[in-house]
Amino acid sequence: MTDKKYVGSIEAGGTKFIVAVQELATKKVIAKDRISTADPQKTLQDSADFFKKYPVDALGIGSFGPIDINPSSRTFGYILDTPKRGWSGTNVKGFFETELKVPVIMTTDVNASCYGEYIARGEDDTKSYLYVTIGTGVGGGLVQAGKLLGLNAHPEMGHMLISPYPGDDFKGSCPFHGNKCVEGMAAGPSLQGRTGIPGEKLARDNKVFIYSAYYVAQMLFNIYMTTRPDVMIVGGSVLKAQDLIKVRKFFDDFNDNYVATPKLDDLIVSPAVANNGSAILGGFELAKTLLK
Repeated sequence: MTDKKYVGSIEAGGTKFIVAVQELATKKVIAKDRISTADPQKTLQDSADFFKKYPVDALGIGSFGPIDINPSSRTFGYILDTPKRGWSGTNVKGFFETELKVPVIMTTDVNASCYGEYIARGEDDTKSYLYVTIGTGVGGGLVQAGKLLGLNAHPEMGHMLISPYPGDDFKGSCPFHGNKCVEGMAAGPSLQGRTGIPGEKLARDNKVFIYSAYYVAQMLFNIYMTTRPDVMIVGGSVLKAQDLIKVRKFFDDFNDNYVATPKLDDLIVSPAVANNGSAILGGFELAKTLLK
């Protein structure tokens, strides 16, 4: 790699697209912007215009989903059926390849975040890393020996089935699974659905955060039993670092001394990348794989 090569990264979310450019030689972020998620044509075009202003040699995208990651599929790089109105069937990868004339790699936003955490934590290929985000939606990605989990399709960990917290009679915010999945009961909309108040305006001692911690702990326990990650990273806007104390306690209760675990303070942690920047870092690093 030589000087004056650049890689781009997009964290494509349901409310905003974060777009950024990094210089390879210095790893310095030279440009970054926030684009509101509107209809697909406007959002994608605004994002492409940013990269035309700051040209890149390769682009990494971490997108909300579900998305098609199967290279043999005719809809490879498309967003599939999604609750985000107007976005089902959008060819995201193809749009940027056509507009920018550069190679594009695309995965889920949580996969990109997990890959960013893998990079930030030293690229230790002797470990596996789980990243879950608890925000407007819930999702998870896993990196094992430097590779993302999922060959022809990606995990949908946020729709893992869960058992209700005693006394929690909320009907759930997931349009597909109601109160039966993690996303329906732990994501941001479930906080407002229970209280009528946006989560960011609720006092941290509100019981809804206990509910979310309980459901996230179930999710982490189920994933731990099936994939045994060495580090489980909890990101997103719903749960703060102090809430992980409750998550660890519930996780310990679910385990009930069944399997030996590392110290839970080391197993269940907050992101190493500040300001929810894991996905942008992951996008940069995935883009670099296209230039090797």
